[in-house]
Amino acid sequence: QVQLVESGGGLVQTGGSLTLSCAASGRISSPNIMGWYRQKAGIQRELVATMTDGDTTNYADSVKGRFTISRNNAKNLVYLQMDSLKPEDTAVYYCNRIEMTLRGRYEYWGQGTQVTVSS
Repeated sequence: QVQLVESGGGLVQTGGSLTLSCAASGRISSPNIMGWYRQKAGIQRELVATMTDGDTTNYADSVKGRFTISRNNAKNLVYLQMDSLKPEDTAVYYCNRIEMTLRGRYEYWGQGTQVTVSS
C-alpha cells in the first residue's frame, strides 16, 4: 500500500500563487506516475498535471503556462506550483500516484486539499 498526503491548499486572490505538495510513503515502486487532479463542485474529477519518474509531463490545456509540476524522486514528493490563479481554478485538488508493478497496475489517491481563488 502507498499513502499520499497533500498540503499547501488555501485561499488566494485572483492572480496569486500557491504551491501544493504531496508526499508518498509505504511500498513505493517504479516505474510510476505522480500527478494532480481536481474536482470542482458538481463536476467530475479532471486531470491537472502529471509527471512520470522519467520527467515526462502532461498538462491540462486550462493550466498550461500557469501551473508547473515537479518531483523529487529521492524523497517521493510531487509539487504543483500554481501561478496566475483564476476563480475557475477553485476546486479540491487530489494527489494521484500510479505504479506499474509485476503484479499489475495500482492507483492511489490523497485525501484532497481545498484551493479557493477569490475574485
